[in-house]
Amino acid sequence: MPEAPLLLPGEAMSLGEVTVRRWVADDAAALVAAVAASREHLRPWMPWASGVQDTAEQRRGRIEEWNDGWRAGGDAIYGIFVAGRVAGGCGLHRRLGPDGLEIGYWLHVDFTGRGVMTRAVMLLTDAAFTLPEVELVEIHHDAANEASGGVPRRLGYTLVEQVVREPQTAAELGVELRWRITRAQWAQRPAGWSTSLNVAR
Repeated sequence: MPEAPLLLPGEAMSLGEVTVRRWVADDAAALVAAVAASREHLRPWMPWASGVQDTAEQRRGRIEEWNDGWRAGGDAIYGIFVAGRVAGGCGLHRRLGPDGLEIGYWLHVDFTGRGVMTRAVMLLTDAAFTLPEVELVEIHHDAANEASGGVPRRLGYTLVEQVVREPQTAAELGVELRWRITRAQWAQRPAGWSTSLNVAR
């Protein structure tokens, strides 16, 4: 039986200057431009950044595929926006069984060092736990990608496993770090935590 769509609570979620929402076809050209501008920044960590660049029309087709998959109960792929600009992308992925979701993400080179991804992942973690069946959320990244690892660390995720795997890019060490937070742990955050947290990256 297909899973229910992974629904954000509303059409979009925002925290400070950061908005997370599903991509729409009209985002295609801006998404292509964001990936092109960030290609060298992403290439060490994202295998797809070394591939052939999509045209806007091809990217529009990909967005339609993502949203069709989401409606069928698959992964949910979102854009990250700051003041209307594409600041990156993220997703909730059904890779952990019926009670868990994995968060993946990439950031536009112009938006590093501003807490954008930390805020986006806060929003996605909140969204994940609106689903009653979800009891845990994980973030996986290569051990060499220290910037990516800073996000779960700042948000209170726990490093639960290190898995040796084949490197996907030349920069990777081939050791995947897996971070996890449970519903109970996320609910125990102190009041005002999101506004007082140091999210400098």
